[in-house]
Amino acid sequence: MKIPFWKMHGAGNDFILVDDRKLTFPVKDQAWLAAMGQRRTGAGCEGIILIQPSNRANFAMRFFNPDGSEVDMCGNGARCVARLAYDLEVAPSRMTFETGAGIIAAEMIGDQVRLAMTPPKDWRLNQVIEVNGVKRPYGFVNSGVPHVVLPCDHLDREDVGTTGSAIRHHKDFAPKGTNVNFVQVTGHSALRIRTYERGVEAETLACGTGMVAAGLIAGRMGWVKAPVKITCAHGDVLEVNYKLTPDDATEVTLLGPAVYVFTGELSHM
Repeated sequence: MKIPFWKMHGAGNDFILVDDRKLTFPVKDQAWLAAMGQRRTGAGCEGIILIQPSNRANFAMRFFNPDGSEVDMCGNGARCVARLAYDLEVAPSRMTFETGAGIIAAEMIGDQVRLAMTPPKDWRLNQVIEVNGVKRPYGFVNSGVPHVVLPCDHLDREDVGTTGSAIRHHKDFAPKGTNVNFVQVTGHSALRIRTYERGVEAETLACGTGMVAAGLIAGRMGWVKAPVKITCAHGDVLEVNYKLTPDDATEVTLLGPAVYVFTGELSHM
C-alpha cells in the first residue's frame, strides 16, 4: 500500500502528516510506525499525525511518537495539522479538531497558527526532585500531556539528555513518565527553553506543549507576565498567552509557525 504524506515542521519539531479520512492507515502496526519514524532507515520524524473524521469537530487528530506509541496531544504538531487541514479544505480558517486531550480550536494567521489549548490540569508548584544526587526545584502541569519545568540560570550548560532522561523515568511520574523542560528567564515576558521529550527519548528542537507548560509555570510562579515570548532550541520564538486565576490559568493559547518541507509516499506491505 502506498500512503501519500506531507513532511512539515513547527519550530524545528518535524512530523509526517497523512490524510486518513478514509481510515485506511495501519495504526495497529506499531512496529511499522516505529520503523517509519527512524531517521536512517525510515522517513524520519518526531511524530506521525493523522487527519481522521470526527463527529464532534471539523476533524480528529491522532498523534504517534517515533517509537510507535500514541499520545494525546502535541502543540507543534497541532499547528501543522491545522494548516494542512485548512489547505486541504478539510476545515475553515477558524476550526476545531478533536484530540486525545480534548477539543482544540485553531485559527490561521498568515503562515502561522494560533491554538486555543485545552485547560491545564494536575498542577504541582514549588516541588523538589533529587536527580543524580542533586536536588532540583520544579513545577509540573499537564498542558495536554505531562510536563516538568525546571528553572535554570545557565541553560546552555544543562545536560538535557542525562537529567531529562532521569526525570522522565523517575518514580514520581510512573508509570507513563513525563516530558522535561529546562527554562531560563530572559526578560519580564521572555523565556528560553530546552526540552527532553518522552517518546522521542531525546532533546528536541521544540515542543509546543512544553512551551505552554513553561509559560504557565513561569506565570504562576511570578517569573514572567503574559503574553510570554519563548525561544526554543531551533531559534524560533513562539507566544504563549493566558489569564491567571488564583489557582489556575484560563484562555491558554499558543501562536507559532507551521512549515511545509516536502511530500512523498510511505510503503506498507
